[in-house]
Amino acid sequence: MKLQDTRITPSKLCLVDTHVCLAFAGLNADARILVDKARIEAQSHRLTVEDPVTIEYITKFVAGVQQRYTQSGGVRPFGISTLIVGFDKGDGTPRLYQTEPSGIFSAWKANAIGRSSKTVREFLERNHKDGMDRDETIKLTVKSLLEVVQTGAKNIEIAIMAAGKTIEMLPVEDIESYVKNIESEKQEEAAKKKTGRTPGQGTAAILTRGSGSADT
Repeated sequence: MKLQDTRITPSKLCLVDTHVCLAFAGLNADARILVDKARIEAQSHRLTVEDPVTIEYITKFVAGVQQRYTQSGGVRPFGISTLIVGFDKGDGTPRLYQTEPSGIFSAWKANAIGRSSKTVREFLERNHKDGMDRDETIKLTVKSLLEVVQTGAKNIEIAIMAAGKTIEMLPVEDIESYVKNIESEKQEEAAKKKTGRTPGQGTAAILTRGSGSADT
């Protein structure tokens, strides 16, 4: 996609408010409409209540819009699933929610959506740990995506959110660095498995019995 203008081309990662980010999998056109609705609701909430929306509030709003389009005549459901992440005002606890086209939403510590999401989710379930720092979290994210992405850093886009800070898009060079480190680790592990046991290590037992001995 060298000819695409990345300044205009929509991303799968969208900022709903300064403290809320939405990632989606599915139809870009549907996502554009849903994200616009969520942004308007977030700004209306600021004007009315004079406080930013909580992550749970905007998740319920998005899920409510998706659900309404499943029961109205003349319209079709939104063809997207979303991950909504952010921090509530005055709270440093990260919040992550998933919404589905049916209008169901759920809270997670780590999750994946879209094609091959089951593989990524199973990897996260095996390797996710509470209390990981920034570097460990990014490394786990890249590792999980490499389970299903074959082209390395070219098709990986990472956004980082922290309490009280604006969203940060990780540069491609940094992603490539993580990919190289992970691939080198995999090669080292594969080499160790091929080597196996070295001569002189391990134990063996041989049992002998004389011709006149009795079984016990």
